[in-house]
Formats: sequence, C-alpha cells, structure tokens
Amino acid sequence: MATVTELDIDVTSHDQWAESVPHDKFRRLRDDAPVYRHRGTEEEMPPYFWALTRHADVQAANRDWETFSSQRGSVHLMERPPDELENFRTIIDTDPPDHARLRGIVNRLFTPRAVSRIADHYREVTNEIIAGALEHGTIDFVTTLAAELPLVAISEHLGVPVEDRHLLFEWTNRMIGRTDPEYDFGPDAPIEAATEVYAYANKLGADRRRHPRDDIITRLVTEVDGEGLGDHEFELFVLALSVAGNETTRNAISHGMHALLEHPDQMARLRADTPGLVDTAVEEILRFATPVIRFRRTATRDVELHGVTIRENDPVVLFYTGANFDERVFDDPFRFDVGRDPNPHVAFGGGGPHFCLGAHLAKLEIKLMFTELLARTSDIQLAGEPERLRSSFINGLKHLPVTLTPA
Repeated sequence: MATVTELDIDVTSHDQWAESVPHDKFRRLRDDAPVYRHRGTEEEMPPYFWALTRHADVQAANRDWETFSSQRGSVHLMERPPDELENFRTIIDTDPPDHARLRGIVNRLFTPRAVSRIADHYREVTNEIIAGALEHGTIDFVTTLAAELPLVAISEHLGVPVEDRHLLFEWTNRMIGRTDPEYDFGPDAPIEAATEVYAYANKLGADRRRHPRDDIITRLVTEVDGEGLGDHEFELFVLALSVAGNETTRNAISHGMHALLEHPDQMARLRADTPGLVDTAVEEILRFATPVIRFRRTATRDVELHGVTIRENDPVVLFYTGANFDERVFDDPFRFDVGRDPNPHVAFGGGGPHFCLGAHLAKLEIKLMFTELLARTSDIQLAGEPERLRSSFINGLKHLPVTLTPA
C-alpha cells in the first residue's frame, strides 16, 4: 500500500467529471490509498481532506455520526464562514438529536406503506408523461422524461401546485449547477435561487396555516408531537427537499437509460422480463448512477484507519462513487447487470441516520418509469451524444437525445 504522499490523484476536478467518471483513479485509491490525503484542487475547497473510497470504510463512516459529524462543519466540500454555515444549515448538515427531530416531522410521508398507497397514482402520471414524449419521437430524455416524474412527485409531496413544478427545476439547477457553464448565472445565483425558494415556501406556508392539507408544507408549519420549526428552519427544510426530491432521482433515471442504451443485452433482458427483473434493475441503476458523488464529514476525535491518523476537525470526504464500484464487494463492478443480487450499494448513503429519507419514493419513480416506458415502446435508440454536468458533487446528465419507437 502506498503512503498518502506517494500519489498525486485528483477526483474533484469538475472538468474531468464533465467528460466521464474517473473510475481508474478511484480504483487506484481503493487499492493503494484507501485513506488518501487529497489536495483541495477547486476554488473554495479546504487545503486538504481525507478521501475514503472503499465500500466498508464509506459505509462505516456514514453510520458513525459521532466520529464523522455532519454538523461540525458541513456536508459540502466548500469552505464557508461560520455564520454562513449556520444560515444555510439544512437537515443534511445536522447530527442526532437535531437530525432525528427534523426527520421525524415528515418521516411518515415517505415510509414503504405510504409510498405503496400512491403507486397507482404515479403510474398514471408516468403514463401521461410517456404519452406526451411518444408524440415527438426524438426527445431529450432528461428534460422530457427523467425530470418530469420526480418534479411532479416532490411538488405533490410538498404541496406545490404541479403547474409550478418547473420553478423547482430552475431553482435547483441554479443552486446545484453553478460549476457548469450552462447553469452558471453568476457567483450570487445559488443564494438568489435559495432566496426565491424561501419566499415561495413562506407564501405556501401562510396558505397552509389557513387551509391545512395532508402535505409536507402543512406538517412543517404545524407543531408535530410538541415540536415546531422556526421560520428559517422551515425555509431550509423546503430547500433541502426541493433539491433532493428532483435532482437525484432525475439523474438516476437518466443514467439508467444511458446504461441500458450502452448495454443493449441488458435492455433486451429487462424488456423480456420486466416484472421479474425490474426491482433488481432499479438497484443496479442506482449503483451505476450514484447520483450523489460525495459528502463531507468532520472528524470529532483523532481516529486511525488503515494505518493513517485522521486528526480531530479534519475534513473527511465519503466518495459513494468509489464505494459502489469496489471490487471487494461487487463482482465485476463495471458490468451493468439488471439481475445483480445481492447489491449492497450506498447510493442512498449506506445506512445510519442520514440514509436517504426519500429512498422508497425514488425507487418507485425509477421502477415506474422503466416499467411503463419499456411496455409502451418497441425500441429506444441514442440520437446524439449525452452531455454530462460539470460537477464533482452531482453525477448529472444534462441532456440525453433518444428516439422512441412506440410499441
């Protein structure tokens, strides 16, 4: 095993992610430096951080919130002044018990039972979206299909009028996509977009206080089990759910389509037995896509891992992409296999308090999109080059031209 100073590997350059996933670099880190002292190579990054890339280490750190804290700092790699950190501290930037309190307010809306009750409704929504796409033949899969279902779902869960769903799409692109020229509207664009989300959320909140409904906004502005949210806590919660509810699932569906197009044998296999394979296909799509590339933690004490000492307050970055292609866990990990089982991917965080709140809803959306799309088409072909998001945080596809042939 190499020492931490013998390698010069960068997996955070936004430019390289715009080209492809740097799998060779992750493999080298997993093999030679599983605890790697990575230089901060992009603007606003800390001078260095510890990169964890093996599945076992990422999963263990994700679960050990007492040692690897989300709250002592931030889950984002960029350095921020303390006052700014506090001003934008969402649910993902907290540890228990604060995290459990916030999560508990809306948790029941995302349980398997709650999600199963809305499956038929979202099947209808999915078919309406697909019907519109089939009228055009050649489409941008990302904007026409992959983005639409998650936007409808998170809008309805929040209580946002469905006709306003594209406002969420625009706001989250401006917040998440700042490192990509297509979505870069200036250095203040993310804060401006967040401010617009806050104003919109407060407008909805005022309405729900007068006219309560069974949606997230109502639960956030109503005291639940003796727990109420402060005004800014409410704004941050809506912000976090808006981003998480559409960015990640959209990119999972987009990458899933691209993977099936690149592996026509797996497309044919899934077409031939969609009911039997769709559940394992969803898990493999999530592993292959890994929409969130990384999250940061901060060490709360000195800890030794693989002979390396991580000091208290050192930034530690969990690379979910590295973990999901770890040869120690996944047989032939670079093979896309719609029947892969078991598939202990960490696309939703790998367990612990930060396991994705909307995991069951995201799986339902992916399952419905591919089940209904394959049933309603006889052929799907790539119609142009995919365009990747320039970001080392979100593994995104901006555009994916495809031609759909109706069944």
